[in-house]
Amino acid sequence: MLPVNAADSSATFRPTRRGRPLGLLALLGVVSVVLAVSVGSVALSPMELWLTLTGQGSSLHQTLVWELRLPRALAAFGTGALLALAGALMQVLLRNPLADPYVLGLSGGASVAALCAMLAGLGAALVSASAFAGALVSILVVFGLAHGSGSWSPARLLLTGVVMASGWGAIITFLLAVSPVEELPGMLYWLMGDMAYARSPWPVLVIAALSALVLVPLGRTLNVLARGGQQALALGVAVRPLEWGLYLAASLATATAVTTAGSVGFVGLMVPHMLRLRLGADQRLILPASLLAGGCLLTLADTLARTLIAPQQLPVGVITALIGVPSFLYLLHRSHGKG
Repeated sequence: MLPVNAADSSATFRPTRRGRPLGLLALLGVVSVVLAVSVGSVALSPMELWLTLTGQGSSLHQTLVWELRLPRALAAFGTGALLALAGALMQVLLRNPLADPYVLGLSGGASVAALCAMLAGLGAALVSASAFAGALVSILVVFGLAHGSGSWSPARLLLTGVVMASGWGAIITFLLAVSPVEELPGMLYWLMGDMAYARSPWPVLVIAALSALVLVPLGRTLNVLARGGQQALALGVAVRPLEWGLYLAASLATATAVTTAGSVGFVGLMVPHMLRLRLGADQRLILPASLLAGGCLLTLADTLARTLIAPQQLPVGVITALIGVPSFLYLLHRSHGKG
């Protein structure tokens, strides 16, 4: 079960306590987007960037910033925010710190549909639409099988999701085995996460903003839910409708993120867990912090992915793992030492 010590201090929780870390994360978010816009094959100085943003830069810089770099940076920020938020919700709902946004097999369903669209020679927009449809189909299948002829529990839902993810994985392996050689690089990059497929940043940004408006005010209720369904029910929480709503919100956030960038691993697992190690377990702080920290992480990772071995680009999922694994282990070691 997740730690819920913050739920006991609801009365003493002060807005200033969460304002400081959220302010720092918001500042880091702005810095990460500015860095992503400035760095690349054509570097922009602060003055050149300012002139471009105010409409006084050269036509090359205008195209570079407004049509290429800024949309990609914002798409990366929104995708990372959604993945981290979905991970935080899944870890509370399943009361398992190792849960991540893909635990219910959404990534597998989206991946199978996207790979089939690629094999059919469809355009990038139809690949994204197919990925979103595949994620929704996976949601319906998992929830339908988990419910069966009776009720479902978090454990039953988790088990069904794991089994479905294994089935999707087998189909993905089959598709890769029978695919033409020339199609494999693009398919593999999509499977590892690639922001080059991101077109418009607005879907992920709008969903992230709406998620923040709807879910962050539920932080105190989630503190109670983290104690367990029975205790939450005894304290007056409508557990089943709340769980259904949060599962669907996490699924929608994950489906939107996967549609935008493919399967970017580790963000939804690492970010909420690292924040709990540093900030405690109060969901009123963890949920907005996850949105900001996830966006910062993926934006910086995508900047590294496209500049580290330029002009070639790396899958952004490789960078998130390379950044996240040592950082996560270091924080876990420090937390264990203090304990």
